[in-house]
Amino acid sequence: MRIRNLCGLLGVILPWLALFSAGIAPHPSSEWWWSISATYYQSPALVGVLVPACIVLISYIGYDSLDNWVTSLSGVFGLGIVLFPCKVSWLEEGEKVGFFQLPPEISNVIHGACAALFFIMIAVNSIFLFTKSGDKVTGRKLIRNRIYRICGYSMLGLEVLFVVIKMLGAPGYTVMLLEIILLHLFGFCWLVKGEAFTFLNDREGEENTIKVR
Repeated sequence: MRIRNLCGLLGVILPWLALFSAGIAPHPSSEWWWSISATYYQSPALVGVLVPACIVLISYIGYDSLDNWVTSLSGVFGLGIVLFPCKVSWLEEGEKVGFFQLPPEISNVIHGACAALFFIMIAVNSIFLFTKSGDKVTGRKLIRNRIYRICGYSMLGLEVLFVVIKMLGAPGYTVMLLEIILLHLFGFCWLVKGEAFTFLNDREGEENTIKVR
């Protein structure tokens, strides 16, 4: 439970810590806040929060091998977000970026793919794995399952919306807004799974069970 709550908490605080720490740093461009990923170049917060969260995901021990594979892949793709930073407007021509010192154009493609796969894996986990139940479930478990599905399908929907706004050339800051919502959905479903909200947790000896067909 502590691991789940830690993972959820890191997801919730990541956007705000990244934006705050980048906000107090010198701004190389007026576009510095258009993406949480762009704060990589101004503050260590993105790396300092996302990397521990990914390590937690990779080391997380689920109920079966499928759980372990999904969470581990989530962590690997999350690390890819950091290892392959996005392209920003203020980079000088010919500058190499990231751990592997790649051209920004190549790093940006890998970054986008890793980010998309990261949230897809998180959504799959929330929709299909967090909702697993036995033959009987409590009323609170049904509520939690609805929350997991809402969070998961919302993440998938936002992924599609992200592609649409890119194609339509929407203002750059819309990317940042979508990233904040995605990270909050990720963090919230993990906090629920970690039983951080006591009013959603099953009570010992609870008899309000529903048989699953």
